Amino acid sequence: MPNARMQHPIQANTLAEILERVLDKGIVIAGDIGISLVEVELLSIKIRLVVASVETAMQMGINWWKSDPYLSSSAHQLEEENRLLRERLDRLEARLETVR
Repeated sequence: MPNARMQHPIQANTLAEILERVLDKGIVIAGDIGISLVEVELLSIKIRLVVASVETAMQMGINWWKSDPYLSSSAHQLEEENRLLRERLDRLEARLETVR
């Protein structure tokens, strides 16, 4: 008897459709882990995972990659601008203290 194999065809287009739907709509996986000893919480871990396309994430208000200095060249400029503004604010506050 020849080698009888049972084949389970997985249609690539079905898998692609599922992936497209997940990226289009987005999916959120959330979980909390807590470790307590004698009713005293020692450790609390919150896990949040969002899988979505960039467009869907931006519609949800998620755009952390725009300000991440490792992912965005403009983030370095923003960090420098914020540092300079903080220094300026500190100088202005110091001047106000001497006037009072």
